[in-house]
Amino acid sequence: MASALVVGLAATVPAAAAPYTSIDERRVNLQRLARELVEAGAPGVIVRVDDGRGRPVEIAEQAAWTRRDHLLKAGDEFRVGSNTKAMTATLALQLVAEGKLALTDPVDKWLPGKVPNGGAITLRMLLNHTSGLFDYTQDAALRPAMLGKDRQRWTSHKLLAVGVKHPPLFAPGTKWSYSNTGYAAVGAVLERATGRSLADLVRDRIARPLGLKHTYFPADGTWRGSHARGYERDAAHMPPGVPAEFRNLAGPRRHGHVDVSGHDPGWGAAAGAVVSTTQDWARFHTALMSGKLLPAAQLAQMRSTVPVDPARPDGPGYGLGVQTGTTPCGTFWGHDGGMPGYLTTTLTDRTGGRTASVVIATEYWAEFEADPKIAKAAQALQSAVTCTMFGKPQAS
Repeated sequence: MASALVVGLAATVPAAAAPYTSIDERRVNLQRLARELVEAGAPGVIVRVDDGRGRPVEIAEQAAWTRRDHLLKAGDEFRVGSNTKAMTATLALQLVAEGKLALTDPVDKWLPGKVPNGGAITLRMLLNHTSGLFDYTQDAALRPAMLGKDRQRWTSHKLLAVGVKHPPLFAPGTKWSYSNTGYAAVGAVLERATGRSLADLVRDRIARPLGLKHTYFPADGTWRGSHARGYERDAAHMPPGVPAEFRNLAGPRRHGHVDVSGHDPGWGAAAGAVVSTTQDWARFHTALMSGKLLPAAQLAQMRSTVPVDPARPDGPGYGLGVQTGTTPCGTFWGHDGGMPGYLTTTLTDRTGGRTASVVIATEYWAEFEADPKIAKAAQALQSAVTCTMFGKPQAS
């Protein structure tokens, strides 16, 4: 449920920059790059960029064949995937601020006997991916849900049980490895500590206070508002790099694609199930980074990072539910997320005064590195979006 876009962005040095001097020129360039991404094979693209100095740039581009399903709009709802982790971490840190949890709490305190070696794994390790827990999304038991063929409702407890069936990858706290199982454990801890569901916690502690009218933890595959349709190639048109076991998705067939919009994202749970819009997510990032959602001490803990790549200790880092990296245009905070039909990257600056989102209505190209043409166009757009967010000249 995560791609390499954010980390890749941090490693990208743009070519010579073109001297765009107005937001209108930058808007035109972003629209061109979004259109080129669609021409490269993406069914749809949404872009929203706010440089903190005026009206945000909002763009929606879609392939002509998708118009029979839906006219894509910049304000459409979409599945945020692993961007959810920023909200899950925010909920956990709110409870830390209230004295109901501690980042040093071992898992066994809240989920006794549910996690092997749970006495040595802390809440912090779960949040920053240093727990060593195997990623449940790599287990074949989740495959039917990912393909839209499984009607069972996955809970944090069930997902955690799948993940811990496998041996740990390393001793707790000794390395970094992205693990959705860690966030399944956090989700279970949140529900145990509060006696409330994740859906209620997201609604009452984040969405309602911030007026996020299109941000919610869905009960199934149903959408509440106008939403972006997500697609993947059908089996006959799937790139050869996609493994055989992932090539047959459920859903209506469209122009060599499968419409996966109706899939239940519940298998993402606390790690990736939230639905939102680019405007809502920008408001969330602004509130989070400006200290509206967390006291200063807990926000500092969220921003305390570990290296994603041990060979690059000064490279991209992962905090508590957020990633960070430095580009030639500025240092960003944010996350990315992917599940069938949706690849999203959401960024902000350290203060929350600048925000940006890119939503691509297909994800397998990134998950399996299966389509270099889309990847190249996506990287060009993402780099330009990041520079626009920082008010800097865009890469040519």
